[in-house]
Amino acid sequence: VQLQAYGGGLVQAGGSLRLSCAASGRTFSSYAMGWFRQAPGKEREFVASISRSGGGTNYADSVKGRFTISRDNAKNTVYLQMDSLKPEDTAVYYCAARLVSDTYRYWGQGTLVTVSS
Repeated sequence: VQLQAYGGGLVQAGGSLRLSCAASGRTFSSYAMGWFRQAPGKEREFVASISRSGGGTNYADSVKGRFTISRDNAKNTVYLQMDSLKPEDTAVYYCAARLVSDTYRYWGQGTLVTVSS
């Protein structure tokens, strides 16, 4: 599966952005999907994940209640709605895909989110 993330940009603190990740290749609904981020000088960290059907989601504590992950299997797309953004959310955001009982093997190219104070 090939992944392409987009939707990043510059936003003021308290604002919102929606990231999208379009998938092509093998059957999208076969993959659980995740969003990760990497801030300057820091390691990549988990942000959110969603099951193949979309019925199960998981969030990092730092974004819980502010971010929402969703997917549209008909459109081969996963989304990350980010509200109440903070400067510490500034990072390159990556989408990733994994098959059941596997690690995240497939990664998009990343999209930069910058939150100004």
